[in-house]
Amino acid sequence: MERLRRQDAEQGLVEQPLTDDQKQRIEEARRACRAKLAQFEIMHRSKLSGTYDPEERATLEGQYRRDVERANEERDRAIEKIRRETQA
Repeated sequence: MERLRRQDAEQGLVEQPLTDDQKQRIEEARRACRAKLAQFEIMHRSKLSGTYDPEERATLEGQYRRDVERANEERDRAIEKIRRETQA
């Protein structure tokens, strides 16, 4: 970890501490993502409980994985945007 910090310093990258407002907004982004993931899981389980066809279940699993991945990517983008505000 220290080696990475030295490399960043050599490249001119300076670590900026987050403000309290940024920390709060990052936590809100994480909280919103957790809520969205919980909603996706509930809907997924509900759909699976009424489906017995293996192909349809596989399709539902794929859709669920894509939804989860998309929600996590949206969360990561939002957090990165908030963090960049420090450097602006």
